[in-house]
Amino acid sequence: MSDISARMEPLTPLGTKTPKIDVFGPVTLSEVVDCALASFSARLGQQDAARNVLMRFCGSALPGPGQAVLGTVTVFWTGPEQWMVMAPHDTHEDLAEQLKALAAEAASTTEQNDAWCRFDLKGPNLADVFERLCPINIRASSGGEATRTSIDHLGCFVIVGARDAITVLGPRSAAGSLHHALVTAIRSAI
Repeated sequence: MSDISARMEPLTPLGTKTPKIDVFGPVTLSEVVDCALASFSARLGQQDAARNVLMRFCGSALPGPGQAVLGTVTVFWTGPEQWMVMAPHDTHEDLAEQLKALAAEAASTTEQNDAWCRFDLKGPNLADVFERLCPINIRASSGGEATRTSIDHLGCFVIVGARDAITVLGPRSAAGSLHHALVTAIRSAI
């Protein structure tokens, strides 16, 4: 009997050993795999305690609907008293457990690391790209927005750091389809 674990190697959501980076003129599309994700939901009657825990963890006020707090720890609103938390995987591999330990009974946390794929777009004129993808008005964005939307029939989050720096989170199981949609839109816009 062979040792199967000796042959197992981690793969990115796109099925490669290293993250895929595509460059189309001034626009770069990067697959990001070094990010830990966790959902954070306040429990009924514990909303204030949960909010305080998450504010201390991220070091700032919590974002409201359609907003994100960007930084080493990024938090964005996903629903009433619910947020998604992103942090560097190297320091927060067990992000959900870290949050759970701090929140105790005030909130429910769920690890999201393997549920989502992440693509970062950097470059000028990203509004032209997103006009082809979803109904988000990037031109009106100033940074710090997070919106749940549909891209190519996939439920995604679009997080605007700046008009020239946008993150897309989509279902990991459809990473190839999402990547194809992003590439097609970039090629069409440039």
